[in-house]
Amino acid sequence: MLDALTVTQFISCFIIILTAFTVRGITGFGSGLIAIPLLALMFPVSIAVPLLGILDYISALTHGIKLRSDIRWKQILPLFPFSLLGVVSALYLFNTVDALLLKKSLGIFIIIYAIYSLLTIKPHTHKSIFWAIPGGIFGGLIGALFGTGGPFYVIYLQLQGLTKATFRASIAIIFLLDGSARIIAYSMNGFYTRDIILLILVSLPIMMLGMYIGEHVHTNISQQTMRKGIGVLLLLSGSALIW
Repeated sequence: MLDALTVTQFISCFIIILTAFTVRGITGFGSGLIAIPLLALMFPVSIAVPLLGILDYISALTHGIKLRSDIRWKQILPLFPFSLLGVVSALYLFNTVDALLLKKSLGIFIIIYAIYSLLTIKPHTHKSIFWAIPGGIFGGLIGALFGTGGPFYVIYLQLQGLTKATFRASIAIIFLLDGSARIIAYSMNGFYTRDIILLILVSLPIMMLGMYIGEHVHTNISQQTMRKGIGVLLLLSGSALIW
């Protein structure tokens, strides 16, 4: 697979990863939403998603360690069993659904979330723990299929009324727990081939640079401006996938 890539494609891949993890460094999430649809223009979804799975896991680990004092375990733990259910369901779909259909479905999902983001829809606080059921199932399912389960976890935490600091810490641990289940599942199904492992190793310093840039930028940009910028980028990438 790597032998078939041109120099331009390699450079494009690294720019996508750098941009995605700069956004993640700023907001605490969003790397998959940006990187997966763009990487899927060059790779099958079954390659792009496991690649981002490892990179997301490592970035979540660094965030979680740094912000561990702000983690809200009471809100996080109920999500986990339902996330596992979603991951198992996704593996079944990976092995039974046509790759082109998966790619177009990803495009539709990305566009819907982009419109949500641009409209700045914010759910009212509703602290019922039962929101962990749909949040966990859809987060695990969409996360394992497309590497983009973050929106469901974000909405769940918004419903719990967390502060900015506790939100960033808690979303990092959610991605860490969810990512562990996904990586184990991908490994058991043979997704981590030699080519993907090489891509991960080459991409690691790019991911770390993006996180470093994002951490230093996030204090100088408003959340609303960042949200709208991501929304426009997602509309373009989702439309490209469907096209």
